[in-house]
Amino acid sequence: MSFKIAIIGAGSVGFTKKLFTDILCVPEFRDIEFALTDINEHNLQMIKPILDKIVESNRLPTRVTATTNRREALTSARYIISCVRVGGLEAYADDIRIPLKYGIDQCVGDTICAGGILYGQRNIPVILDFCKDIREVAEPGAKFLNYANPMAMNTWAAIEYGKVDTVGLCHGVQHGAEQIADVLGAKSRSDLDYICSGINHQTWFIDLRLHGRKIGKDELVAAFEAHPVFSQQEKLRIDVLKRFGVYSTESNGHLSEYLPWYRKRPEEITRWIDMSDWIHGETGGYLRHSTETRNWFETEFPQFLASAEKPIDPSKRSNEHASHILEALETNRVYRGHFNVKNNGVITNLPADAIIESPGFVDRFGINMVSGITIPEACAATCIASINVQRMSVHAAISGDLDLLKLAVLHDPLVGAISTPEEVWQMVDEMVVAQAGWLPQYADAIPAAKERLAKSTVKTRDWAGAARRNVRSIDELRAEKAALKQAV
Repeated sequence: MSFKIAIIGAGSVGFTKKLFTDILCVPEFRDIEFALTDINEHNLQMIKPILDKIVESNRLPTRVTATTNRREALTSARYIISCVRVGGLEAYADDIRIPLKYGIDQCVGDTICAGGILYGQRNIPVILDFCKDIREVAEPGAKFLNYANPMAMNTWAAIEYGKVDTVGLCHGVQHGAEQIADVLGAKSRSDLDYICSGINHQTWFIDLRLHGRKIGKDELVAAFEAHPVFSQQEKLRIDVLKRFGVYSTESNGHLSEYLPWYRKRPEEITRWIDMSDWIHGETGGYLRHSTETRNWFETEFPQFLASAEKPIDPSKRSNEHASHILEALETNRVYRGHFNVKNNGVITNLPADAIIESPGFVDRFGINMVSGITIPEACAATCIASINVQRMSVHAAISGDLDLLKLAVLHDPLVGAISTPEEVWQMVDEMVVAQAGWLPQYADAIPAAKERLAKSTVKTRDWAGAARRNVRSIDELRAEKAALKQAV
């Protein structure tokens, strides 16, 4: 087989390498072309030699190109994968820093809440530019695989306004299933069968079976509470499991910021999170992790390049969906996964226009979703609250309506649990002014926002958050990795 895959945001070095090697684990895909594109020439010059080394070491005919010209990369592409982070770490820092001034403490801030909503405002105009290029220069019928957050908003915009065949992909379901298999003592992940359904980052394991035996709430709670690690790292998720009756796919830290109950007061945050790793609830945890990862790649680049000489091992193919979807579409080997698509009745008690995440099967006919799923009422209520925020956020990003953007933030569950309307109005003004360079749709509204900020009487505070850690230096990271290696 010979076709072209374009990867937008290919400067995400580690993730791009993973997708690349996964795809090349499919024997039929050895003779394809990868077109890498990124606005950052430096990042492209880091990833291309790594992928070239993989191709050379494995003696493959695979072709790899790299360019900052996106339309060139997308020309004649059959599949387009997006891994972009619009605004980079600079804008992301504002997504965390500014809400903290108003008492809003986020762990990740890339899905909803104040940070995720503004992230969507930066992403959506760019996503629509991608879609325009795909329609105009990609292979007819090209498929857009979106990995970028905020997943639901980006996918919603691409489908509804970009008019491109789009699927959103995330690994939260797989990671949640790995945890459940672990606590239940499964010898292999294949021993566990499950149906997981909801919306991205709020997906719920509504049916669990181990060796065909149905697993109920009480058994799962007992298994998690008895686990020496997860009982401490996932306290919030276990509490939600007890109250809702089903386990959430998303990490302790992520889930905490989608709900109005666990991060509304500093003392509550420290009660429910765990500081052993960023993902369990640390203030700005993913921002710290991303900053450290970037610094690590920059410093340790020769080491990453050397590791690319290893042979591709199909047994180590990851559970990221992309390679499995492409394999199913091209070879008709059926793949079952969980995908982000427009609802249209797939989940009976969520809105038809929402982007849901639910089971589907892929073959040469496309992605075929399992329809008619009904999720528990409490799960639906939680999802609908987020969907309403996502809908307003997408519409605001498309129209450049600053008042609608403020209403979207006001209706966010965690923001609403903490902030007054006056605080929300000022916070959004402050965020759009700080990020004006990435928000072209709000250009006409920025001058008035600056004037309001100059006259504002709403008080803010200088607060690092309830559980903040400093970014570690390269030397500290090296020492930690060496200690872990010695311990093993």
